[in-house]
Amino acid sequence: MANEYGTLAELKLRLSVETSDTSRDTLLSSALAAASRSIDKTTGRRFWLDPAPVQRTFRVHGRVAREADGDLLLVDDIGDTAGMVVERGGGTTWSAVAGYETAPENALADGLPLTGLRLLYGSWGAGTARVRVTARFGWPEVPDDITEATLIQAARLYRRKDSPEGVMGSAEWGVVRLSRRDPDVWALIEPFVLPGFA
Repeated sequence: MANEYGTLAELKLRLSVETSDTSRDTLLSSALAAASRSIDKTTGRRFWLDPAPVQRTFRVHGRVAREADGDLLLVDDIGDTAGMVVERGGGTTWSAVAGYETAPENALADGLPLTGLRLLYGSWGAGTARVRVTARFGWPEVPDDITEATLIQAARLYRRKDSPEGVMGSAEWGVVRLSRRDPDVWALIEPFVLPGFA
């Protein structure tokens, strides 16, 4: 498994499991992977960065915001512009685009992804127009809030084996039904949720 938002060592520390105890590593790793992918699905984005530039094609229709200083094409999160190429076209005919800026300004310097490409002169096109972007998609670094939410959720998933049917017992409180959504996890990831998700 890869691209988890926390480490096995961090999860063991949270659960008071000795680092040298490897008897639960499979279950813990599984919980960590499931928590990470659950956050991806809930937020509508992923926080790991492609190891090398990849191509993605975007349909212009419904993705362009017309602004005073140019057309802003909304794209998936871009975490690194090294090797970035932007092209317009379709099928086997593509031509490089010049005269664009990335948005928001200073995003990468602040540890945030780029989410738009502003074309200062001209239009990205309309109707069936396509834009192909080659870049490293994802976030430049995993936000601390996402790591914390992942560890909370992974610990909860790991403990789930002891709570059949979503019910936990306690000598002090009796039987307690677990809530569907952990409020702390939700509070941590909510600012990252893309519109239309969750």
